[in-house]
Order: sequence, then C-alpha cells, then structure tokens
Amino acid sequence: MPATIINRFAKERVADIEAQQGYKVGRKELKDIKEAVTTELLPRAFAIQRTTSAWLDTANGRLIIDAASAAKGEELLEFLHKTLDDLPVKPLHTELSPVAAMTDWLAGDNAPAGFTIDRELELRATGESRATVRYAHHALEGEEILAHIASGKRATRLGMTWNSRISFVLTEQLQIKRLEFLDIIKEESTTLADNADEMFELDFTLMTGELSKMLTDLSAALGGEKANG
Repeated sequence: MPATIINRFAKERVADIEAQQGYKVGRKELKDIKEAVTTELLPRAFAIQRTTSAWLDTANGRLIIDAASAAKGEELLEFLHKTLDDLPVKPLHTELSPVAAMTDWLAGDNAPAGFTIDRELELRATGESRATVRYAHHALEGEEILAHIASGKRATRLGMTWNSRISFVLTEQLQIKRLEFLDIIKEESTTLADNADEMFELDFTLMTGELSKMLTDLSAALGGEKANG
C-alpha cells in the first residue's frame, strides 16, 4: 500500500479519536492505528495495470512495439516468449548506423529520398566531454550546424517527415519517437468512416499501411538490414 494513502486514512482516524476522547494520540497508538488501517485497506487495493500495444507486420516480418522505453518493450517480448512456443524475434540492425547516416544527411544538406529534415536535432560530442547541443523549432541549415559537425559532434536525434504523411524523431538507437500521422491520413479515415468502429478499423489500416512503407524506406535509407544482424 502507498504510504501516502495509509497516512491519509490514519490521519482521519486520529482526528476522530482525538475529537471523541479529548486527548492527543501518542506515538505507539499512532503506530497501531496505521497497522490497523493497512490491514483494512489491503483487501481493497487494486493491482497496477499497464497496457503496451504492439503490431505484428506479417507481410514484412516485423514486430513493432509502442513503448515509451526499451525496458517496457523488453517486458512485452518476455511475455510473448513465455506465451508462444516459437518467437524468432531479433532487434533490427542496419548497415549504416543512425548516427552516421543522420550526420551525413545534415553535413550534405541532403535527406534520403522521400524524407525531409525537420527542425529538431541533437548533436553530441564523441569525446569524454559528451558535450551536447539541442535544437528545437530551429532551422538546421547553415554554417552553425556544419561547425558543430566539423568539431566532432554527431547527430543522435533528428526530426524527419516522410512523404508529407508521417513525422517522427529518429534516435541513435534506431528508435522512432514522437510519431505523428499528419492531417492527410486523418482526413481520409474521417471521410470514409460511418461510425466509431469503422473509424478505428480505417485508422488502424491506414496508419499501419503508411507506417509499414515508411519503415521500409527508412531501413533502405540506412543501407538495409545488416547481414547476420
């Protein structure tokens, strides 16, 4: 039981006792009250529940996990391994590391085909200093960015948009953060759906279809899947 909950209920009970009996509750009695409150509340306690969503892209042999951290993704994989007899899943590794590719795209002011570079960037030095520069809502052209790269900093996060349909942030761990489907996709599902159930099905179909193509193009931009990766 959270201590804050126990203390709140115990405080209410102490106030009642002091009001009824006219004396201040002592330390030993307060301890007994907290133990009694804990015993009474335990049967009413609820287990914490958490939902982690995932999508199995069978056409391309991918498992995409929607998780805020790698640890939560690992929890889902562990659960799947316990549930399924055979789950041949391994992390995706590309021929080009995201750091090398993102740095080259910035240095050459040349995003890969189908992508544009947005206005979010993190650059980090590779030496012991680990000096980091972050840009948000900032144009990424010009000498300032090139000077950081020339001094040894490398891109570790980069905002990108694919075909004017999906925007996201690519990280050095090949994670996709802040994924956003742009208005053109939302308009398509709104136009075609007649009710909430149809809206969900259309949203899922449209979004996973677009995301599948985007991930294929992104993998190609990073040199494709690494052999024996």
